[in-house]
Amino acid sequence: MSAPSLAAVLWDMDGTLVDTDPYWMAAETPLVESFGGVWNHEKSLALVGLGLDDAARVLQEAGVRMAVHDIVDHLTSEVMRRIAEDGVPFRPGARELLADLKASGTKTALVTMSLRRMATHVVEMIDFEAFNVVVAGDDVTRPKPYPDPYLRACELLDVEPTETVAIEDSPNGLRSAVAAGSVAIGVTSIVSLEGTGAHAVWPTLSGVTASDLSELHRVQSEKRRT
Repeated sequence: MSAPSLAAVLWDMDGTLVDTDPYWMAAETPLVESFGGVWNHEKSLALVGLGLDDAARVLQEAGVRMAVHDIVDHLTSEVMRRIAEDGVPFRPGARELLADLKASGTKTALVTMSLRRMATHVVEMIDFEAFNVVVAGDDVTRPKPYPDPYLRACELLDVEPTETVAIEDSPNGLRSAVAAGSVAIGVTSIVSLEGTGAHAVWPTLSGVTASDLSELHRVQSEKRRT
């Protein structure tokens, strides 16, 4: 039996497609400080890739006296405001790769732990139909690093996980993609990706094409068969 060919590419959003991690960090600090707590860059880094509910519980432990869903709504609204004011801050090469995937006929999914309203906000600001489906944090019960978000995306796209490549920037996201059965690419952003099980770690998506993803998928699929 031949190795499966690449049928779909699954994208994380924050830190992978768009450089919004600094927006989240900028929203966290004043929130914690408004309740008399102390927050810093290192604590913000620990939240990268977490499900929003889990991140909100960490903020509660830091002194934020708000319900989990209220924290999530507050942070989401702040990040959406920044995007509306400043535009979509695409990571280098991301928009170009999306356009190349569309031109090649490859299916795409956005798989994010952000709320659907924020994911929709970002997608609507892209000037072409970039994604076939969107799976957001409020669409699944178990967040990354569980495989559920990526498995749901595969189900909606009607593809097998082994037919996909997932692109991520966080350890939790990569573990989710690997657990689902995707070929997982880590794109370095602001946290270390060592020990995540990624099949490849690239410094950037700049210059990466749909053919590059197809070739990586082919090579990794062959390795799985041996």
